[in-house]
Amino acid sequence: MSGYMPAAKVDDRISWREISPGGEVRESGTAALFNTGDWRTMIPAFVEEKCKHCMLCVPVCPDSSIPVKDGKRLDFDYKHCKGCGVCWKVCPFGAITFGKEEK
Repeated sequence: MSGYMPAAKVDDRISWREISPGGEVRESGTAALFNTGDWRTMIPAFVEEKCKHCMLCVPVCPDSSIPVKDGKRLDFDYKHCKGCGVCWKVCPFGAITFGKEEK
Protein backbone atom coordinates (compact mmCIF):
# COMPACT_ATOMS: atom_id res chain seq x y z
CA MET A 1 0.00 0.00 0.00
CA SER A 2 1.12 3.52 -0.75
CA GLY A 3 -0.27 5.00 2.46
CA TYR A 4 -3.18 6.71 0.66
CA MET A 5 -6.42 6.58 2.60
CA PRO A 6 -9.69 8.04 1.23
CA ALA A 7 -11.29 10.74 3.40
CA ALA A 8 -14.64 8.94 3.43
CA LYS A 9 -16.06 5.78 1.95
CA VAL A 10 -18.53 6.46 -0.84
CA ASP A 11 -21.65 4.33 -0.96
CA ASP A 12 -21.45 2.64 -4.39
CA ARG A 13 -25.21 2.19 -4.47
CA ILE A 14 -25.88 5.98 -4.83
CA SER A 15 -25.98 7.33 -8.36
CA TRP A 16 -24.79 10.87 -9.11
CA ARG A 17 -28.36 11.56 -10.29
CA GLU A 18 -29.65 11.01 -6.76
CA ILE A 19 -27.33 13.49 -5.08
CA SER A 20 -28.81 16.96 -4.53
CA PRO A 21 -26.88 19.76 -6.25
CA GLY A 22 -24.86 22.08 -4.05
CA GLY A 23 -24.09 25.68 -4.93
CA GLU A 24 -25.99 25.56 -8.18
CA VAL A 25 -26.14 28.98 -9.86
CA ARG A 26 -29.19 29.28 -12.09
CA GLU A 27 -28.91 32.95 -13.15
CA SER A 28 -26.47 35.84 -13.03
CA GLY A 29 -25.93 37.46 -9.66
CA THR A 30 -26.84 41.02 -8.80
CA ALA A 31 -27.25 43.09 -5.66
CA ALA A 32 -29.83 45.32 -7.39
CA LEU A 33 -32.68 43.50 -5.67
CA PHE A 34 -31.10 43.55 -2.19
CA ASN A 35 -30.53 46.47 0.15
CA THR A 36 -26.87 45.90 1.00
CA GLY A 37 -26.13 49.44 2.21
CA ASP A 38 -27.05 48.48 5.77
CA TRP A 39 -23.69 46.69 6.03
CA ARG A 40 -21.54 49.81 6.05
CA THR A 41 -20.00 51.52 9.06
CA MET A 42 -18.33 54.31 7.06
CA ILE A 43 -20.21 56.53 4.61
CA PRO A 44 -19.29 58.85 1.74
CA ALA A 45 -21.08 62.16 1.20
CA PHE A 46 -21.35 63.95 -2.14
CA VAL A 47 -20.29 67.65 -2.12
CA GLU A 48 -22.00 68.73 -5.34
CA GLU A 49 -20.53 72.26 -5.51
CA LYS A 50 -16.98 70.82 -5.64
CA CYS A 51 -17.76 68.12 -8.23
CA LYS A 52 -16.36 68.68 -11.75
CA HIS A 53 -18.13 65.58 -13.12
CA CYS A 54 -14.83 64.04 -14.18
CA MET A 55 -16.39 60.61 -13.48
CA LEU A 56 -13.22 59.16 -11.95
CA CYS A 57 -15.27 57.85 -9.03
CA VAL A 58 -17.91 56.06 -11.10
CA PRO A 59 -15.95 53.11 -12.53
CA VAL A 60 -14.08 52.38 -9.29
CA CYS A 61 -17.24 51.87 -7.24
CA PRO A 62 -17.55 48.09 -6.73
CA ASP A 63 -21.27 48.43 -5.96
CA SER A 64 -22.31 50.72 -8.85
CA SER A 65 -23.59 53.13 -6.20
CA ILE A 66 -22.75 56.32 -8.06
CA PRO A 67 -25.53 57.06 -10.55
CA VAL A 68 -24.94 59.20 -13.63
CA LYS A 69 -27.61 60.98 -15.64
CA ASP A 70 -27.11 63.22 -18.68
CA GLY A 71 -23.34 63.31 -18.12
CA LYS A 72 -23.67 64.43 -14.50
CA ARG A 73 -22.74 62.44 -11.46
CA LEU A 74 -25.61 62.25 -8.96
CA ASP A 75 -25.74 61.62 -5.20
CA PHE A 76 -24.93 58.16 -3.87
CA ASP A 77 -27.26 55.19 -4.00
CA TYR A 78 -27.08 54.54 -0.27
CA LYS A 79 -29.23 51.42 -0.53
CA HIS A 80 -26.26 49.67 -2.15
CA CYS A 81 -23.16 51.65 -1.05
CA LYS A 82 -21.12 49.62 1.43
CA GLY A 83 -18.80 52.48 2.43
CA CYS A 84 -15.53 51.11 1.09
CA GLY A 85 -14.14 54.63 0.45
CA VAL A 86 -12.58 53.94 -2.94
CA CYS A 87 -14.54 56.82 -4.54
CA TRP A 88 -13.33 59.21 -1.84
CA LYS A 89 -9.75 58.12 -2.41
CA VAL A 90 -9.81 58.79 -6.19
CA CYS A 91 -11.68 62.14 -6.17
CA PRO A 92 -9.12 64.87 -6.97
CA PHE A 93 -11.52 67.75 -6.15
CA GLY A 94 -12.66 66.94 -2.62
CA ALA A 95 -16.21 66.41 -3.87
CA ILE A 96 -16.57 63.34 -1.66
CA THR A 97 -16.12 63.35 2.08
CA PHE A 98 -15.87 60.14 4.07
CA GLY A 99 -16.60 59.43 7.70
CA LYS A 100 -18.20 57.23 10.32
CA GLU A 101 -21.88 56.62 9.75
CA GLU A 102 -24.17 57.58 12.60
CA LYS A 103 -27.13 55.19 12.81
